[in-house]
Amino acid sequence: MKSSKFIYYILVGFAIAIVIWIAKESFSQPGIARFEGKYEELSTFRNENNTGPVIRIYAIKALDDSKDWMREYGDAMPHTKYGRTVVFFFSNEVDLEIDLSLKAPYFIESLQPHVLATYQKSPMGDVSFIDGYPK
Repeated sequence: MKSSKFIYYILVGFAIAIVIWIAKESFSQPGIARFEGKYEELSTFRNENNTGPVIRIYAIKALDDSKDWMREYGDAMPHTKYGRTVVFFFSNEVDLEIDLSLKAPYFIESLQPHVLATYQKSPMGDVSFIDGYPK
C-alpha cells in the first residue's frame, strides 16, 4: 500500500513537471519583437476567402538589408494550409504606402527595382526566398 502511494506521487509530480515545462516553452517562444528596428510595414493584403485558399501579401521596408533576418521574418508570418504567403522586402528608398492586389505583379511595376528580396510560401508549405522581384 505504501509503495503504491509513492508511485502515485511520483506520477503526479512527473505530470505536473511536464505541464509546467510545456507552459514555459509555449510562453517563451520568440515573437515578432525580435525584428524590432529592422523593418517597417508598408502595406498588407489578405483576400476575403475564408473557405478556400487564403492569400496574404506583405510589403515591408527593410531598414537592415541582411537576408538572414528577412528569411526568418517570412517564416514568422502567418500561413494557412493550402494558402499562399508572399512577403516583398523593399529598399529604404520607398516611403509610401503601397497598394497591393491579389494578382501579379501585386503592385505598380515602377516599384519592382526597389525590391531587395521576395519570400514566398506555397500552398503546400514550400518556401522560396530570392533576391529581388521574381521574374
